[in-house]
Amino acid sequence: MAKVLFKQWGPFAVLLIIAILALFIPLLPNFDEGKYSGPDIAFVLIAAALVFLMTPGLAFFYGGMVHRKNVLSTMIKSVVAAGVISVLWVVVSFSLAFGDTIGGIIGNPKTFFFFQGVNSSPSWSLAATIPLSLFAVFQLMFAIITPGLVVGAVAERIRFTSYILFIVLFSLLVYSPLAHWTWHPEGLLFKMGVLDFAGGTVVHISAGMAALAGALVLKRRRSHAEHKEVPPANIPYVLIGTGLLWFGWFGFNAGSALGANSLAVSAFLTTNIAAGAAGLSWMFFDVSRGKKPSVLGFCIGAVVGLVAITPGAGFVSIPSAIFIGVIAAVISNLAVSWKQKTSLDDTLDVFPCHGVGGIVGMLLTGIFATKTVNSAGVDGLLYGNPAFFLTQLKGVVITVVFSFVMSFVIFKLINLVQPIRVTSEEEEEGLDASQHNEKYFQGTLIVASTGEELENEPAL
Repeated sequence: MAKVLFKQWGPFAVLLIIAILALFIPLLPNFDEGKYSGPDIAFVLIAAALVFLMTPGLAFFYGGMVHRKNVLSTMIKSVVAAGVISVLWVVVSFSLAFGDTIGGIIGNPKTFFFFQGVNSSPSWSLAATIPLSLFAVFQLMFAIITPGLVVGAVAERIRFTSYILFIVLFSLLVYSPLAHWTWHPEGLLFKMGVLDFAGGTVVHISAGMAALAGALVLKRRRSHAEHKEVPPANIPYVLIGTGLLWFGWFGFNAGSALGANSLAVSAFLTTNIAAGAAGLSWMFFDVSRGKKPSVLGFCIGAVVGLVAITPGAGFVSIPSAIFIGVIAAVISNLAVSWKQKTSLDDTLDVFPCHGVGGIVGMLLTGIFATKTVNSAGVDGLLYGNPAFFLTQLKGVVITVVFSFVMSFVIFKLINLVQPIRVTSEEEEEGLDASQHNEKYFQGTLIVASTGEELENEPAL
């Protein structure tokens, strides 16, 4: 009985304690050193809002691809991260990612505990024209969407409460350390010389490896083991989600210039051209292998292109972005084909698309980066600097190993606390009903004379 009460009241009790503690944090005056740029502030504010839009966009993208009995449960797992991570970021995650370094491994949790001092501190050293609080908000949006990416790999079988716990542990033990390593001037990867403009390692490789770990721990869905085809619930949802992701990605990449400048324009253009080229590449590659051009194919390809250009968006030339998009789409397409021949049940191919796409993007940045585009960057292999490619390769290996091992441990640990997977009966019923007592209806909803709802088969 006590255990049941704890499970019911535990999450709310933790949130209530945080809310009460927040009342005791002293308020300090805003810091203003007279160097802030109005245009830069406006630009980064808009960019942050665009990145946030990617989270509901991801919900539509994933929600449209799962079985209709799991649409709502899949969508809420992306969106709920906006609540969990927003609170956690203020309490401690921002400090862990960008606080005073502890050996280049992690930030001191006391630095900005409960955001204390964020509004009253000088600008971030690499973003001198905007307030530190704005930098913190912009980075928050990245932290929100990253665990949401993992949803696609464990969809249709993970317990909702277990996924909430995963979000918390992933943010503290995987995302924050990687953000510190990569984007803090004293971070491990930063000091190695690894370049990641907007999150190839921190966001996409980390999410891709966590997806692989989650798929291995949760094992196969019943439908996957029985080789049953699961029809997408709503392909127009996927198209809407792709559009929102593409639109939001302009804030994701261009906003990472942290100012309204020519570098932001270059990152905007490389982002768009890589996505377009990758969408076409995936579609045309499918056609060359005897398939018909599909809506899903173009949408998935475009997202892979966005993933692959992310680490190099502000370091590579606009023409190079075409090559990056085309090659990344082909490699991820082949990775999906390989995965389909195995027993790995990564529901929506998060590892082949985000994990592999992020790896490809990081390595191609090591080839095509040029100081002509960004004087603060490095010339890559193509411009006579093979050492930088090896640096990127080392950064990728470190990120892959750390993200996979830590995520695997997290999933195993959660499974010890409570069953991470729903029961076979709940899986058969669908997670919308079993986890949330809600249902998504595709097509016409018929109500019988008795008042009973009769669900039509969807027109697909």
